[in-house]
Amino acid sequence: MATITSANAIVMLSIPGLFDVPQQIQGFSADNIYTQDTLEVTQTSMGVDGKLSGGFVFTAVSQTFTLQADSASNVIFDTWAQNQRLLKDVYVAQGRITLPSIGFQYVQTKGFLISYPPLPSAAKTLQPRAYQIQWESVVPQPN
Repeated sequence: MATITSANAIVMLSIPGLFDVPQQIQGFSADNIYTQDTLEVTQTSMGVDGKLSGGFVFTAVSQTFTLQADSASNVIFDTWAQNQRLLKDVYVAQGRITLPSIGFQYVQTKGFLISYPPLPSAAKTLQPRAYQIQWESVVPQPN
């Protein structure tokens, strides 16, 4: 039976120089694994005579991963951010998301850690941490 569950999603991330072997990201938030912004892939301009012109533009893919406060995978992002701080330079990630329920995987190239919460927010319980990566490209491939 085909489903659209995301419970069996597999997220792999490698960061050459830190995590050369791809690491499986686990311990996602109860309500969210990841989100990504919609891409604007065409730039348009309306002339004064009412004629619309358009052209293709490249756009970075902004993606946010949300992990529970106690996720063992938080250490991957902690290590990434702390090493960048020490190096005063960036590490570039590669990723792959496999979604068995729809029979697709998505290959992510040249990812930069854009935002990083250094610790979980504390309310009645410790809150999930959200990490934003910008990818140069995300390419779908059938499994």
